Amino acid sequence: MTDPVLFALIAGVFGLLIGSFLNVCIYRWTRDLSVVRPRSACPSCNHLIAWYDNVPVLSYLLLRGRCRYCREMIAWTYPAVELLTALFFGYFAALDGPSPLAAKDCLFAAILIGLIFSDLDTRLLPDQFTLGGLCAGMALSFFVPLPPTLFGLLAGMAGFEPAPRYVSFGEAMLGAFVPAGVMWLLGLVTGKVLNKEALGFGDVKMVAMMGAFLGIGKVLLALMLGSVLGLLVALPMRIARRNRGSEYLPFASYLGTAGLVVVANIFGIVSGLEAFLGW
Repeated sequence: MTDPVLFALIAGVFGLLIGSFLNVCIYRWTRDLSVVRPRSACPSCNHLIAWYDNVPVLSYLLLRGRCRYCREMIAWTYPAVELLTALFFGYFAALDGPSPLAAKDCLFAAILIGLIFSDLDTRLLPDQFTLGGLCAGMALSFFVPLPPTLFGLLAGMAGFEPAPRYVSFGEAMLGAFVPAGVMWLLGLVTGKVLNKEALGFGDVKMVAMMGAFLGIGKVLLALMLGSVLGLLVALPMRIARRNRGSEYLPFASYLGTAGLVVVANIFGIVSGLEAFLGW
């Protein structure tokens, strides 16, 4: 594939199809249902959805956002998931070309999109996304190297010179388990102090998955951005609604959005932050 524009368009179309499957995963995994069978059906009237009503984005537009049979509204999240997945697939294909890095970034973006919309829909983070993504990120570190930051430094200080793929795996290990471990410990201590759950374990598993894909430096950036985004968006909404803490804070949604910003380096924000922090 030599034409980068054509390759990006093909990747975008493939992203639409993956986004359609993500919608199935989001709905069914959060409800402990199989993604294989039965066939997709309207959640309101249970009528089976024909193939021509299941074309990504296009069917939603042609049906004007309503079920063909019962005329109930179809959630806006369905085309949103499909479009977002297509956009990120096309973006990474254009940025990295036909490469293992592009495939890894596309997979990571799909997992994050799945987690964001699972959190918004049900406040649940399926293990298929978090733990499955953790395993995938660890495995891919052998084939798509992470930059040698902390693990590389520690290995050098200890007098070791492991092969680059093992350095990359070490970076994925540190990125996965150090931030997640710290988050789990902070959540445990805070929960004891407040006498209520302060942080869901699904968030901890999500951070571990992100660290396996990004490495420790970039997952820390994502945590910073996600926290800032939560403060800028969620807290003003709570104040406007005069809510003093009973409303759920969808941290995974903010964290997933921050992860997409970091992996795509949107607006050059990652490069700018790394330069500012001296990383």
